[in-house]
Amino acid sequence: MTMVGLFWITEDHVYVGAEPTGAAPGVRLGKDGVESLGTDQGAFWTWDAVRSLDVRDVAVRSPARRLLAIAGDWVDVLLTTHVDQPPSFTVVIGTAEGTVEANALTAARSGVHTTAEYDLSRTLLARLAAGTATVDPPLTWRRARRDTGAPSRAEGEELLRAWAGGGPVSAR
Repeated sequence: MTMVGLFWITEDHVYVGAEPTGAAPGVRLGKDGVESLGTDQGAFWTWDAVRSLDVRDVAVRSPARRLLAIAGDWVDVLLTTHVDQPPSFTVVIGTAEGTVEANALTAARSGVHTTAEYDLSRTLLARLAAGTATVDPPLTWRRARRDTGAPSRAEGEELLRAWAGGGPVSAR
């Protein structure tokens, strides 16, 4: 599993936010469509039924402010041994029948994304809903990776740009 932008990529699925476990909320993007997961939000829409995909309530900071937030969280954990559930955000799924809001947990450290990650992820979600992008490139990329570590920020942004722009996705 690998985190890239707002996406958690496994060998079989792409999740908006963290891959949920148990009854935790989440949104899974698959070859056949979009699925909201978790208590009180289980539903599935084929890609033909999806008109729009977007996110709200995502914590976005500059890279420097993001590092400060991460450092602050580490200090809090070290001093208080207090660990919260990851922050959540809203995934907005537009269909012909209306708009559905689903919760997803962030997988980013400190729950904070950079502006570039956020913008590229939103572009990608719009392209997926429009049918001009698919989940195949990141799945192929993930399967080709030998390690399970997250790519560097630059590599992640390169992957998002390629995926959102329809270009080739290299499996570094």
